[in-house]
Amino acid sequence: MPFNIPILLTWLRVALIPLVVGVYYLPASWLPQADRDLAATLVFIVAAITDWFDGFLARRWNETSAFGAFLDPVADKLMVAGALLVLVQLDRVNAVLAFIIIGREITISALREWMAEIGARKSVAVSSLGKIKTAAQMVAIPMLLFHGEVLGFVDTRLWGDVLLWIAGVLTVWSMFYYLRRAWPLMKEKSGAV
Repeated sequence: MPFNIPILLTWLRVALIPLVVGVYYLPASWLPQADRDLAATLVFIVAAITDWFDGFLARRWNETSAFGAFLDPVADKLMVAGALLVLVQLDRVNAVLAFIIIGREITISALREWMAEIGARKSVAVSSLGKIKTAAQMVAIPMLLFHGEVLGFVDTRLWGDVLLWIAGVLTVWSMFYYLRRAWPLMKEKSGAV
């Protein structure tokens, strides 16, 4: 396993996930709800920044690796799934929407793994649609974790909810986009006519 700064940042992101979840399990006497929300928001934002930064550094320093390419999306999916589960428990996100987002991530990860095994991973490489979906999620989730007003007039509950529903629509759209790209190879490899 290679070890460099980009992979260290990815491992840091993995380590931050339990903090986002765990802050909500602290005794109420230790941390009031508003402080929990702020702490979880800040930890999630730090984790999201490491997501961008590790990829930037890996490309810039030419330190990309097969292990890094594996670990980075796993960390991303764990981060999003963990935060969504907390938000469902806090009744800030619709459980069906969370299921759609998490289910899509599992489906597309499995599809990419299968496509890599048959030597066609590039057929389902990350598209700009997937990147827009991820950006909407990464802005919506900390807004929903914060769950209040910023500067006295920006309601993060409303905007987080709107952005997460946009991410949900893009989630379904991008899933069908990837499945449509993979369909010819799926038919060919399964022997279907």
